[in-house]
Amino acid sequence: MDPDKKANGPAGVGGWLLVLCGVLLLWQPLNLAVAASSAMNAIAIRGPVVGLVLAGRLLVTAFGVAAGIALLGRRDAAVAMANASLALSAATDVFVYATPYVPSNRMPGDTPLYIAASLAFYGLWMVYLMRSTRVRNTFTS
Repeated sequence: MDPDKKANGPAGVGGWLLVLCGVLLLWQPLNLAVAASSAMNAIAIRGPVVGLVLAGRLLVTAFGVAAGIALLGRRDAAVAMANASLALSAATDVFVYATPYVPSNRMPGDTPLYIAASLAFYGLWMVYLMRSTRVRNTFTS
């Protein structure tokens, strides 16, 4: 019998849980790198607040990477860390989209759509962590 299959469903880091690890370990750092490269030039124009926002985003991304590593390592607090990371990422996105500190190329009136999409993205991952049989089988004894 496969050790990653329990009688009541899948277990182990695979499927959507592996996709979430990819989001935390790859997509968020790449997203930060792209945002930072475009915002670095804005520091001279918009002031040091842009640098503070980038530093905050860096901390949130670093916490997300730690959560992704914890999920891959099947650590006890991994699910709680991932939920906290997703909530912090959503809050950071809302702050960046709703304030004028970070430059953007969004069309006027599109900001609510970006906020809704970001909240839906992170909210769906949080629901997945709460409801998934794989997550429950992997992280509960």
